[in-house]
Amino acid sequence: MASVEQAQAALNAVQDAGSGRSLIELGWIQQTRLVDDRALFRLALPGFAQSQRDRIAAEAKAALLALEGINDVQIELEQPSGGAPIGAAGHGAGGQGQLPERQAIPGVRQVIAVSSGKGGVGKSTVAVNLACALAASGLKVGLLDADIYGPNAPTMLGVADRTPEVSGEGAQQLMTPIETCGIAMVSMGLLIQENQPVIWRGPMLNGIIRQFLYQVAWGERDVLIVDLPPGTGDAQLTIAQAVPMAGAIIVTTPQLVSLADARRGLAMFLQMGVDVLGVVENMSVFIPPDAPDKRYALFGSGGGSRLAEEAGVPLLAELPLEMPVREGGDAGRPVVLSHPESISARGFLALARQLSAAHLVPA
Repeated sequence: MASVEQAQAALNAVQDAGSGRSLIELGWIQQTRLVDDRALFRLALPGFAQSQRDRIAAEAKAALLALEGINDVQIELEQPSGGAPIGAAGHGAGGQGQLPERQAIPGVRQVIAVSSGKGGVGKSTVAVNLACALAASGLKVGLLDADIYGPNAPTMLGVADRTPEVSGEGAQQLMTPIETCGIAMVSMGLLIQENQPVIWRGPMLNGIIRQFLYQVAWGERDVLIVDLPPGTGDAQLTIAQAVPMAGAIIVTTPQLVSLADARRGLAMFLQMGVDVLGVVENMSVFIPPDAPDKRYALFGSGGGSRLAEEAGVPLLAELPLEMPVREGGDAGRPVVLSHPESISARGFLALARQLSAAHLVPA
């Protein structure tokens, strides 16, 4: 008859697909015990790992049934933790202490998230051009397009027709990022057909984001820029809970409805214990191509500075709306590279210099 120690040793081989760490070490498999010919243990998966539950259960059962004298396995499921929104209690009520331990990405020195409260404010444009601007300054940069439902980075970077190489299987699977415009990037848009919708519930979304974090051959990177989807949902929670970050950048337009949503997004990061590096006001003014000296405040004015002042964070940039920005995104050549002399490109390069001086130093 097998012993409890042998059962624990067998279960020690079951690993988290994202980090490659043993579930015993992570504390996700608990209270292993033997009753007659039956093995029992508690499975306490955090919310972001729920997509692995069936695979983990199957591997654990197989490992235990291979031991002498064990003919049955019973798994007790604990209520998922870490995947539900954090309540209003915040830091003072121990919300931060309840989060799972964050795991660094091997080779990646800093992670910066680019987020917005609502869609349509140019968040992906900011993320892509910021990544290219940081690379132009000499940093080794990765870009993770975490907008799983609406991945636009491949189009903006001109690689929508390319597919990354994938090697290995299961927990050993490793994806090679696409190299383009001086950066390395991964995106759901590289893995699905054009116009194919991604119809996934939260656990599946959490699983693919963790794969993009931990099962991509990022190599040595000074910074990984994460382009988050709009809002304060599963993707934001997964990133905030999974990896230690240098901080988050909040993108907004001056428009009131954009500011209202941006406040929520900013508050979410603060509640999750993630520093907010500052606010980027996009589309601050429109500069017509036939009258480059004129400025039109199409969406109002001063919204970004008000939001930054309210939150006590810097206003990092006020970026105009220019034709070259749209043209560069559609052509797959970001404005930082296609029109480096433009006001927008100079704004992105200044933003990159500001972040580099405060938070990033090349290895």
